[in-house]
Amino acid sequence: MPSIQNTFSSLTSRALHGVWRRVQEAGAVTARRPGPYAFRRIGSGTRLAFPQGTLFGTPWIELGDHCVVGRDVTLTAGMMPDLDLGPETVLRLGDGVVLGRGSHIIADTRVSVGDDVFCGPYVYITSTNHSYDDPARPVGKQWPRTAPVEIGSGSWIGAGAVILPGATLGRNVVVAAGAVVRGEVPDHAVVAGAPAKVVRRLDPEAGWQPPLRTPPPVPVPEGVTPQQLVALADLPEQRGEGY
Repeated sequence: MPSIQNTFSSLTSRALHGVWRRVQEAGAVTARRPGPYAFRRIGSGTRLAFPQGTLFGTPWIELGDHCVVGRDVTLTAGMMPDLDLGPETVLRLGDGVVLGRGSHIIADTRVSVGDDVFCGPYVYITSTNHSYDDPARPVGKQWPRTAPVEIGSGSWIGAGAVILPGATLGRNVVVAAGAVVRGEVPDHAVVAGAPAKVVRRLDPEAGWQPPLRTPPPVPVPEGVTPQQLVALADLPEQRGEGY
């Protein structure tokens, strides 16, 4: 028989988790519930998970439809709060953008993220970098350099990647985890390393070069339900028990 203390601890744990789920739901930011933030636009179906990271310059931030912004994500426009940044949008996310937990987008000048861009956790995208021209002054006290950043639609940015000022990524670019990207990356390229270099590209005639090492994944047939997929996972062949 469980002791009274164990029963009490279990009930307390369940209660605390229930309260936290309600707090997360209430604290999420959407178009209908923007909280204290005056975004230029929050698209339909877009949600910023609670707790949010640092958010300022929101009147110059535009979020497209059906974006998923994980918890502790920082989105800023301008070098500091309460600046007048003019009439144009400074930070724009297209439709269907996913930002993983703990990611940062720092837009002191224009940062544009295309449609259906997926970012893993702790991705860092910035239009600003420190300068160190004057050897007599601390680096942190020197005026930074800024340059616009553009990320093409359909791209995938792996966990912990850094996109530096002036970077221009084409469509369907893959950025490996931990890569540090600057400069221009062409469409349908894979980049890796620090600094990042192109390690694979799509040739219109020859296909991927160098060739992919694994076969393409088999898509789930239309009409298959989640319950059917779970049943497939229980088949002996899927557990290595078949002949």
